[in-house]
Amino acid sequence: MTKSTSGTPRPAIELRDVHLSLGRAAARVHILKGVSLAVETGEAVGLVGPSGSGKSTLLMVMAGLERPDSGSVTLDGRSIDGLSEDALARFRGSRIGIVFQSFHLIPTMTALENVAIPLELQASRDAFSIASKELLAVGLGDRMSHYPAQLSGGEQQRVALARALAPNPAILVADEPTGNLDEESGRSIVELMFALRRERGATLVLVTHDATLAARCDRTVRLRSGEIVGAEPLAIAR
Repeated sequence: MTKSTSGTPRPAIELRDVHLSLGRAAARVHILKGVSLAVETGEAVGLVGPSGSGKSTLLMVMAGLERPDSGSVTLDGRSIDGLSEDALARFRGSRIGIVFQSFHLIPTMTALENVAIPLELQASRDAFSIASKELLAVGLGDRMSHYPAQLSGGEQQRVALARALAPNPAILVADEPTGNLDEESGRSIVELMFALRRERGATLVLVTHDATLAARCDRTVRLRSGEIVGAEPLAIAR
């Protein structure tokens, strides 16, 4: 757990008065409007709200993939506001795991190679050994040499989850992780994601339209038109 200089635990994620607009000139749209939010270390938070409310954009800010126009972002105890693109990429690669709705696997690489990528980028000597262990952890020990096209949607998302967790990140973010899956596969991914996150003590933030998935989180944060309109603790076991 990251601590401040006073010894008080810091939030894993802290956003202060974040504004972000996308587009240019007349097409420019104000997406996030003064968002302030803290996510505690080890907490699971669900971002919910109607389409176009800014959920995915907020998640991308939390993952260091979008830079706000103004405001401050602190991740795992470190302000990322002044980091160069290279420094931010290194920080993101080692401290933040990202799971997308569309898997984002490289089609010409095997499952094992896809999971090893973030480790190789960090010059890990044990990249393939760690990747193998992560695929075993998500139940794909017999699919390591398969390419994405040879895997089902649920299996591809398991590979994506293994890839996100391989660097042992402090923060795991997921954007509609069950959105492209059938009900059974989606339920399996949810169980796996929460189990692995609990084992490793990672902080989890996810975007979802699925009320059942949101209810698995410690807390939901509701957005509307780029603003937080409510945050609700949920007394449902993870």
